[in-house]
Amino acid sequence: MKSMMSLSRLLHSQASLQRLHVVPASGSGRLRTTDSNKVDEPLKVPEAETVHVPPPPTEKLLVLGGNGFVGSNICKEALDRGLSVSSLSRSGRSNVNESWANNVVWHKGDLLEPDSLKDILKDVTSVISCVGAFGSNSYMYKISGTANINAIRAASELGVKRFVYISAADLGVANYLMQGYYEGKRAAETELLTRFPYAGVILRPGFVHGTRKVGSVKLPLGLIGSPLEMVLQHAKPLSRVPLVGPLLTPPVSVNAVARVAVRAATDSVFPPGIVDVYGILRHGQQK
Repeated sequence: MKSMMSLSRLLHSQASLQRLHVVPASGSGRLRTTDSNKVDEPLKVPEAETVHVPPPPTEKLLVLGGNGFVGSNICKEALDRGLSVSSLSRSGRSNVNESWANNVVWHKGDLLEPDSLKDILKDVTSVISCVGAFGSNSYMYKISGTANINAIRAASELGVKRFVYISAADLGVANYLMQGYYEGKRAAETELLTRFPYAGVILRPGFVHGTRKVGSVKLPLGLIGSPLEMVLQHAKPLSRVPLVGPLLTPPVSVNAVARVAVRAATDSVFPPGIVDVYGILRHGQQK
């Protein structure tokens, strides 16, 4: 009797297995069977975990000498690129009466007192220095050299990522007339290449043209600089002539200098090192 019952159960089990035929899951994610008495059950798929990625940090740029001719154009260019911009200079706020100036955080300070930089450099990701001055040789060296060296050292110690220095082209004979200015510039360059070997950029423009404001007077330097730039940028071999050759270095527009400086300060793939006038002209044409 028990044998008959076992055989009956075995036959019933085999029949049930024959009715169950699994086919691939449909596009709806359900498991289908050929047994009409079975109800399709949804295939349980674990929900993907939502990962909250914080937005990229805002680039914070500090422009040293941001109220000057080149510096103010750099501030404006940086704001146009969506950066957070602050400026440090001895006179503080710029006298530029334009709307963009209201979006710059203006600081008044002296780079010859480097301790005052510590609070200003907090959370700054990059620095562009336009600091320089004319006067006696000792004064020019102190402002063009010592002041910038102090800023470079402070930025390095406080973890600033990139530092761009607006230096000056070698103008040959003219260098002897402003010895303190050029010696100061070169001393600052040496410090920058030492402290920021992989993230320091030196721009060496010659004559920078554009509309320059002196008091209430606007000087349209582009009327002279722009035609000279067009002519001399194609005469590079002449600039290698001893003594007078450097005087034929082409001028460059302040817009190009600002564009290249901001890009060098924010683009991690911008090559470190020295960018001469021809490099500024080339990079300045890129958007």
